[in-house]
Amino acid sequence: MTERASGYGEPRTGRRVQRLNPPNPLWGSNGVAFGPDGRLYVAQFLAGQISAVDPATGDLEVVVPVDGPVQSPDDLAFGADGSMYIADLVPGRVWRRSPEGTYTLVSEEVKVPNGITCVGDRLFVNEMRMNGRLLELFPEGGDPVVLTDGLALGNAMQLGPDGCLYYPHMISGEVWRIPPDGGVPEAVAQDVHDPVAVRFDRGGVLHVLSRGPEGIVTRLDLHGTGSRSLVTSGVTGLDNAAFDAENRMFVSSFAGGGITELHPDGRTRSVVPRGLDGPYGVTVGTGGTVYAADHYRLARPEEPDPVGSGDVTTEILQPFFHGITADGDLLHTTSQYGTVQTYDPATGTSRVRAAGLDQPLGIAVSPDGTLVVAETGAGRVLAVDATDAITVLAEGLGHPVDVTFDADGRCYVSDDRRGAVLRLDDGEAVPVAEDLGAPQGLTAHGDALYTVDTAHRRLWSISLGTGVTRVEAEGLAVGVPPGTAPRPAPSLFAHGLPGLAPRFAGLTAAPDGSLLLSSNGEGTVVRLSPAGDDTCEPPPKAGRAVTSTNRWPGPGGR
Repeated sequence: MTERASGYGEPRTGRRVQRLNPPNPLWGSNGVAFGPDGRLYVAQFLAGQISAVDPATGDLEVVVPVDGPVQSPDDLAFGADGSMYIADLVPGRVWRRSPEGTYTLVSEEVKVPNGITCVGDRLFVNEMRMNGRLLELFPEGGDPVVLTDGLALGNAMQLGPDGCLYYPHMISGEVWRIPPDGGVPEAVAQDVHDPVAVRFDRGGVLHVLSRGPEGIVTRLDLHGTGSRSLVTSGVTGLDNAAFDAENRMFVSSFAGGGITELHPDGRTRSVVPRGLDGPYGVTVGTGGTVYAADHYRLARPEEPDPVGSGDVTTEILQPFFHGITADGDLLHTTSQYGTVQTYDPATGTSRVRAAGLDQPLGIAVSPDGTLVVAETGAGRVLAVDATDAITVLAEGLGHPVDVTFDADGRCYVSDDRRGAVLRLDDGEAVPVAEDLGAPQGLTAHGDALYTVDTAHRRLWSISLGTGVTRVEAEGLAVGVPPGTAPRPAPSLFAHGLPGLAPRFAGLTAAPDGSLLLSSNGEGTVVRLSPAGDDTCEPPPKAGRAVTSTNRWPGPGGR
């Protein structure tokens, strides 16, 4: 069960290496459906691939690879002839994969396609957007037919025992139905807890999955006793479900991946363990608690999930988290979809500090308490003060992804397209080290900077006194899997809704001098601890000396 980590190998370093959490073999799990071979097929939106799971053993096989034509599979269904139909959410495409493995584009006229189902030879899909549509598509050709619109974010749907299509309205907390040949849609359930998917078991009982942190499933016996009951699974961020021939229920989780068998009484069995979807940024909070920004949630990777699922502990389930830094008892975070927030773990409350930014990512706290943010999409570095006023510290940068400060208050930026770490001197970006591949996560400790090169999977150190660079570790499980063919980056937004956020391998220094790395190729946070003076074998590489004595001028110091 190591499909995600295959090809990376083990880090090569003189440092002590410790994984704070187990690798996540199934990177995100979304739409699920049993195939003709009896395996459970899992759409992996964040990974951009589809895997098949043996429900008895948990063995995995990637059947739609990350470098194939499908970018962001969010749901799937099987037709009568064994063809797999795939909702490719971000580019707005629906695919057919034949039993022989050939891909055919069925449609690119569906906006944010999500829920998809087959009724015999017929194919239906809905849109996950406000005023979304439910359509019938025709794989052999023909214009789509709109059955209805007005969906408040559609999602996983299925044919019911009465011959109608059932589908959720995620925003309004309702379940609706409509005949496959069209007609007037009808609400059949209201006040449903955060509905994300509807599924019928073999006895015709409707199960509505909740996308919340408790893992609630609402059972509605619409065609029998009319009863309504709740089961709390403890699976954070339920996404979809499928019933096998023996009426066993298997569920997926957008927040932690994995596949879990859910019994009627709420007991669970882990088929594929859950874990981190990223991680992205990482930081060390008060008391040494490690926090990881994990796209859909903030997680504590050192702390196992209290329900014993194999997952890590979720601090808060809330989209989206990418950059993170600790500041006393507070956590400051960024979302590549445009926001900067401050979260208080003690109260569970959040405060928006900035919005409408162009892909903010790395974040740090300056010596005077100002937040400093790498606005990656705009090529800028920003300061956000205590009143949430925003000042531009530097602009015209290539692709700044992370920021940090040294002990003397100097600000540094990593640029993964330029392959450099830069120092900000009165608004000017001065190269400190270059030829670093694709440096992303950046941190400072003592008299050195450290950065993660995701192109060559290396950890670099940069002497603040001499500018000499040195390889501290190689073979890191970061970036795309080795041997993956390049493909165009999916869009960050899709029709105004979040699309796919680029990966970010975060890095931070702990007070004891160890480094914490977001090992996003395998879904772990890795601690790299010093093991003596000679911490690596590759010889040092000459770099550029740092001679400036500029200090942090504050947000108005330009």
